[in-house]
Amino acid sequence: MARQKTIHEKLMELAGNLWWSWQPDVTSIYRTIDPKLWSKLAHNPILLLREYPPDKLEIRAREEVLHSRINAAYRDWQEYLQSKSTWGDTHAGVLGFRPAAYFSAEFGLHESIRIYSGGLGVLAGDHLKSASDLGIPLVGVGLFYHEGYFSQKVDENGWQQEEYVVADPADLPITEATTKNGTPVVISLQTRTGTIHAKVWQLEVGRVTLYLLDTDIPQNSAEDRRLTARLYGGDQRTRIRQEMLLGVGGVKALSALGIKPRVVHMNEGHSAFAPLELIRMRMEDDGLSFDDALRETSAMGVFTTHTPVPAGHDRFDGGLVEEHFGPLRDSLGLDYEGFLGLGRVDPHNHGETFCMTVLAFKTSRRANAVSNLHGVVSRRMWRNLWPWRSEEEIPIGHITNGVHVPTWLAQQMRFLYDRMLPANWSQKTGEPEVWAEFEKVKSTELWETHQSLKNRLILHARMLLAKQARRYGMKDEVVEAFQNVLDPQHLLIGFARRFAPYKRADLLMRDLDQLESIVADTKHPVQFVFAGKAHPADDFGKQIMQRIYRLSQESSFKGKIVFLEDYDINLGRHLVQGVDVWLNNPRRPLEASGTSGQKVVLNGGLNLSVLDGWWAEAYDGQNGFAIGDGLIHVNQEIQDQRDAESLMHVLLNEVIPLYYDRDQDDLPVEWIRRMKRAVRTMGWRFNADRMVMDYVRECYIPASGSTSHAMTIIP
Repeated sequence: MARQKTIHEKLMELAGNLWWSWQPDVTSIYRTIDPKLWSKLAHNPILLLREYPPDKLEIRAREEVLHSRINAAYRDWQEYLQSKSTWGDTHAGVLGFRPAAYFSAEFGLHESIRIYSGGLGVLAGDHLKSASDLGIPLVGVGLFYHEGYFSQKVDENGWQQEEYVVADPADLPITEATTKNGTPVVISLQTRTGTIHAKVWQLEVGRVTLYLLDTDIPQNSAEDRRLTARLYGGDQRTRIRQEMLLGVGGVKALSALGIKPRVVHMNEGHSAFAPLELIRMRMEDDGLSFDDALRETSAMGVFTTHTPVPAGHDRFDGGLVEEHFGPLRDSLGLDYEGFLGLGRVDPHNHGETFCMTVLAFKTSRRANAVSNLHGVVSRRMWRNLWPWRSEEEIPIGHITNGVHVPTWLAQQMRFLYDRMLPANWSQKTGEPEVWAEFEKVKSTELWETHQSLKNRLILHARMLLAKQARRYGMKDEVVEAFQNVLDPQHLLIGFARRFAPYKRADLLMRDLDQLESIVADTKHPVQFVFAGKAHPADDFGKQIMQRIYRLSQESSFKGKIVFLEDYDINLGRHLVQGVDVWLNNPRRPLEASGTSGQKVVLNGGLNLSVLDGWWAEAYDGQNGFAIGDGLIHVNQEIQDQRDAESLMHVLLNEVIPLYYDRDQDDLPVEWIRRMKRAVRTMGWRFNADRMVMDYVRECYIPASGSTSHAMTIIP
């Protein structure tokens, strides 16, 4: 009879698969073991269990009666991994033979694994989690950044300071990827100036495996060992080497592991070199010509573009491309200009730089934007790639982004969902019928649940502000004063995202007199919480952030406008689960999609947003609030002023009055009605299960050559 595993062994096994991170019953077990330590360790169960060896854990488990909960969690995990009754088993079973490979430069999976910077990475993480829940045969490919993205500190002048913390792989749920005979996988990339080597880690995300390449190994030079140190760090040479590693190296890693993907999905252009390695392999293995290999490789390619501004697309000069891809170019049988032409809109324009997005379009049969409006923008932006087509015929579609419901839904709100929605609703979140009954939830119950989440956010904000004040060396009484910042009875509006100029974090401040009167209104008080990071090289973004911070320190606004530093997944979770209103005011149409507001919807918050990205196709007049009318003036300054005026008008005439319109039980009845409608009308549409199902039906199955019908109309 096999020895029974101890509870410590079971919890360690659970910690080795990120499935635990979207299971509230499991996270509550880790939290219960030691709440303070759990928080201090950034919710990392491996570090927690290191502090609780078997004997110590056994004592704690008896104190908190954890044995049955641990055993149940372990059984649930095993059943999840072994289950074949999934949507993917029915609709994507053909990928079981050769899976889809999802390439991304960053993955936002959990706050303890800092290989993400923001929305693109969090979207990629949600994509993997939903693919796991749906049972889609898929593997992820990325890079392991030892220093990740930076931690943010804001100095007393409001200026952003970047700090990098080196992660120890032993502290994370990653293991060395090995071949079938147990040999660690190491791949090599040839350049004109030398060879780059990389080992491969693997990270289990439910049923999905994510492979991460790492150049910090002895075979490399000191320069190349730091190639995967930081996400989005370094110069153009570092960037092209990282993207070569991701694309070409990623394909080589899969090949070494015996994985032959049937579909290659490139999440943004960073991984666009991947098809070139696949083409080389087909030419070498099957004797195809370059043109034939390109045609067949493109048929299995899916490319998702996220960037609606030309400056956001990676471009490299010919010298850098030749230095790094000369050997590959030789293998493909292309001359210098022929290779560069793959990354040019006009292959014959020798003055045009090599663009990763162009390369991705040319090596993918299927391409999509990430919202309806972004699809329009993308077709217009890239129409010169297909000059013989009208704009409407440009082959770029759209699949609107969504968020992984179990990751972003607060546990308290989930209790409501469990009572109001059908059994096993969490396995069918992409189906509108599942959400139909939500509007029948009791208003008092929904409101009290929301208020409890709001209180939790405020307590977290107070803790962060006090910690920051202590770092500044402020007196104890000043630190203590932060325990009274923000009032749970007052309207709370949140703004948190990257501090890029087009996102206009300071739009609210165009009329400071009006803003001051809003926060000073004792009858209908309003408070604002800001968070976000600027790119280390973006001084303009840092100046916007500094302006907001300094405003928060002025006597008229102190305690009514706060800035919370070091925006990450954990802080984001508190914010989207606790705010009353989520403010989003980018310059339309520069927000490709946006997903933070979708997370707010799930938790009962309302969006106040410019009609851009996902909100342009979501707002129905009764499920949130809109800034502007969706029309754009050709003069940017005039448009900014219009949007600023519209924002103030909507705040003063819609948002604030509706929030403070209370019945005899002090309930904002009409506000709660909008909360319910928001969940019912948008919960099913803007979640990652629906998004991944769309990718499977519209991209993966056709790209794998597995459709059961397809008709061509003869003109």
